[in-house]
Amino acid sequence: MAAASCLLCEHQFLCSICLDVFTDPVTTSCGHNFCKSCITEHFNVNVPYQCPMCKEVFHTKPQLKINTFISEMVAQFRHEAQKRAVLDHKNHEFVPLRKEHEEQKTELKKIEAEIWQMIQERQLKIQEIQHSVDLGKKAADRQTAEGVEVFTALMESAQRSLIQLKEEIQEKQRTTEKQAEDFIKELEQEISELKKRGTELKQLSGCEDHLHFVQRFSSVNTAPPMKTWTKVSVRPPSYEGTVVRAVSQLEDKLRKDMKKMVEAELKRVQQYEVDVTLDPDTANSWLVLSEDEKQVKCGDGRKNLPDKPQRFSLCCNILGKQSFCSGRFYFEVQVKGKSGWALGVVRESVNRKVHIALNPQNGYWSIWLRNGNEYCAPSVHLSLESQPQKVGVFVDYEEGLVSFYDVDSSVLIYSFIGCCFNDKLLPFFSPCRNDGGKNSAPLIITPVRHTE
Repeated sequence: MAAASCLLCEHQFLCSICLDVFTDPVTTSCGHNFCKSCITEHFNVNVPYQCPMCKEVFHTKPQLKINTFISEMVAQFRHEAQKRAVLDHKNHEFVPLRKEHEEQKTELKKIEAEIWQMIQERQLKIQEIQHSVDLGKKAADRQTAEGVEVFTALMESAQRSLIQLKEEIQEKQRTTEKQAEDFIKELEQEISELKKRGTELKQLSGCEDHLHFVQRFSSVNTAPPMKTWTKVSVRPPSYEGTVVRAVSQLEDKLRKDMKKMVEAELKRVQQYEVDVTLDPDTANSWLVLSEDEKQVKCGDGRKNLPDKPQRFSLCCNILGKQSFCSGRFYFEVQVKGKSGWALGVVRESVNRKVHIALNPQNGYWSIWLRNGNEYCAPSVHLSLESQPQKVGVFVDYEEGLVSFYDVDSSVLIYSFIGCCFNDKLLPFFSPCRNDGGKNSAPLIITPVRHTE
């Protein structure tokens, strides 16, 4: 019983941070006790301020008060401990048991320290996760605001185009109606004149005064000048092509707005530029690399290279040295002067020893050029207004996004969305066969040229 009481007292005098007997014990406002130096250091490195025992959060750094009662009890405990040590020394037959006890206490302290370390690691992970959520929310709010602004502008442009279309149609109709009104007015005037002349002729025909008849006949017999209306007509306005032209103009406006958006997006993704170099150990034996490992082309013959597991055996492919399993990254490749090439990213585990379709099912997220003007993605023919001279490749691993840009024209060529990456990704390059020298230009990894 006495031993149990002694152990209980010793446990009560241990600081939960250093796991040793209190030194200068102080009490927090939540009622827990710690060594003054331990709790001070804890508050200096942990913000917000939080009690290590009950996790109560303090909005300001707590005022620490010396616990005189525990100080006195610790002093008494140490005095008793010294007495016990003397007793243990005198009663050396109990020394082995005491030694075992001390060793077990040391082990317990080590375990408790490890537990406390694990708690702190998990608390930091919670803060890290919450920080990521906060960043994601800010990004979502910013993207939503940009989307609202863009689509509001698009709707306003469409509304203005509709108003202009209606005004154009109405103006044509008003012009036709005005022309018809003028013709009708002129016809009614001539009808009135003809009726007047008819009345005069009728009156003259009944006149018995020969002198008056002869005098009036010459003036009545002469017909007044009249318009020939045979070829006069009012043609309904033609509206053919009116809507098509309006939509075409709207498309031009949207295309210009789209270009501005892509320019802004391209500047953002270029901030994630990484330095990519080519990996000679993966190069097909037909390929020729530059000394700086930034250029690759297909040579005129096969080189005698060791058949390493990572080397492409049948296809003129090569990978980058750098691999990525998280985050975002971007690189640019010059494709100028080539009639065939393929670019993108691949899974590290992709099969390199067989001919294989360049699609996500086989671990390839890429686009390619064939026959000088046929741009393709998996199962898609890409319609491009101009031939890219430099292609930018952007990957957001967590988002599952791979996008390709025509850098010089600031045009989005193609995007893979909703991808599921569960392996390391490596940059992928294929200069394709040189086609008797027609496709001998190299693929060149170029530094990003940032613009204001």
